[in-house]
Amino acid sequence: MSNYDVIVLGSGPGGYVAAIRCAQLGLKTAIVERENLGGICLNWGCIPTKALLRSAEILHYAQHASDYGLKIAGAIEADLEAVVKRSRGVAKQLNQGVTHLMKKNKIAVHMGEGTLTGPTSLTVKGEKGEEKLTAKHVIVATGARARDLPFAPADGKKIWTYRTAMTPPEMPKKLLVIGSGAIGIEFASFYNDMGADVTVVEMLDRIVPVEDKDVSAHLEKALTKQGMTIMTGAGVEELKATGKGVTAKIKPKDGKAAEQEFTHCIVAIGIVPNTENIGIDKLADLDRGFIQIDPYGRTKSKGLWAIGDCTPGPWLAHKASHEGVTTAEAIAQELGNKDVHPHPLNRDAIPGCTYCHPQIASVGLTEAKAKEAGYEVKVGMFPFIGKGHRTGRGRGLHQDCVRRQDRRIAGRAYGGRRGHRDDPGLHRRQDAGDHRGRADANRVPAPDHQRIDARERARRLRPSIAHLIQWKGRGHTATFPIRATRRS
Repeated sequence: MSNYDVIVLGSGPGGYVAAIRCAQLGLKTAIVERENLGGICLNWGCIPTKALLRSAEILHYAQHASDYGLKIAGAIEADLEAVVKRSRGVAKQLNQGVTHLMKKNKIAVHMGEGTLTGPTSLTVKGEKGEEKLTAKHVIVATGARARDLPFAPADGKKIWTYRTAMTPPEMPKKLLVIGSGAIGIEFASFYNDMGADVTVVEMLDRIVPVEDKDVSAHLEKALTKQGMTIMTGAGVEELKATGKGVTAKIKPKDGKAAEQEFTHCIVAIGIVPNTENIGIDKLADLDRGFIQIDPYGRTKSKGLWAIGDCTPGPWLAHKASHEGVTTAEAIAQELGNKDVHPHPLNRDAIPGCTYCHPQIASVGLTEAKAKEAGYEVKVGMFPFIGKGHRTGRGRGLHQDCVRRQDRRIAGRAYGGRRGHRDDPGLHRRQDAGDHRGRADANRVPAPDHQRIDARERARRLRPSIAHLIQWKGRGHTATFPIRATRRS
């Protein structure tokens, strides 16, 4: 039996960050992973998806070189196999990077299926058999997976989830995407740029429904102009795989359901937390499978903590990383470290980005959510017309939602090419009354194209979470000075 100060179950962007921070604080730490270090984000989610989108963006620019006064001799074609190979190479490189970070910080890695046997103990079943681990504290960071349609589970051949869409067996000619959240829209954008005929079906009255209505309208107009078919207020009543593709019975808004034929379908209707069969049921309160926690990650059982996508949303990599730092410091504080001062996550200050084409980004409350919260708000919107034409990036918009009573920004949104970068204010505190001159680490959306392009990454001023938490002796590791985010 091996004993530790802290065991982290799951090695995604929440788990591995929590483990590193625990090790930095002098705690004997172990991490348990059943598949690949780095979790879904680094291996099958955020990172490789952005590598695909980067290739699609370059293809788009090359195909429209004449718009910039350039001539490219010969036909511009996409090699899907090569694009996917590059994406997998990027994921492999970052997986190796996390492996190195585990060794560097002397974190014990146990590969296998972890199951809790108590709040501070678990068993791990791996290739070498079963081993028992105990600790003073355990952090559950098991993440989540794609939700299937109850009447048409993904088969990996014609009906895909994001995982198959990332390593497709063939290029879809006519693609149906069910769901218009970040995952659905990003894959719709990628395959549209790659030459597929794409149809997006969204049950609600607009795409990317978590965003402000003006941003949704801007994105829908742009995607429609690119050739996509967008069906909002519509539902898929039946979905069947056939020898040639899939048949979907789609009921449009205020219309009659009709069958349509597609070669492939991507199901992107949300996520399911990975909390089954890990022994958490009697140790923590669950709501629809998500582990209920306090602002520092504590569950109802002493010594048992949870972070990331297995807890309530938003389900974002940078949010999970921030929770990892907070929970690690809270544990260190409980174990007697008086030099750490963990602060809870500010859920009103978490940026979210969708890296489609054009990109959209937001932080804080939308106009509708602000009004629901009881605020009287004033909304200001600035269209990017001149700048868009100057940079060749088309139209875009920037929008601020301001509380009238104290003139503080309740929310901010952006739509346009490279949306997460062109709006530097997106990453700063929208609370204008906070004059501490710091920006929360959870404010940095991750990942972006710069994290997967070495040359651009070298120019980047804002560090990623993984680099941020390795800074020692520079004050509170969960924050960094705003001046580090300024662009010259």
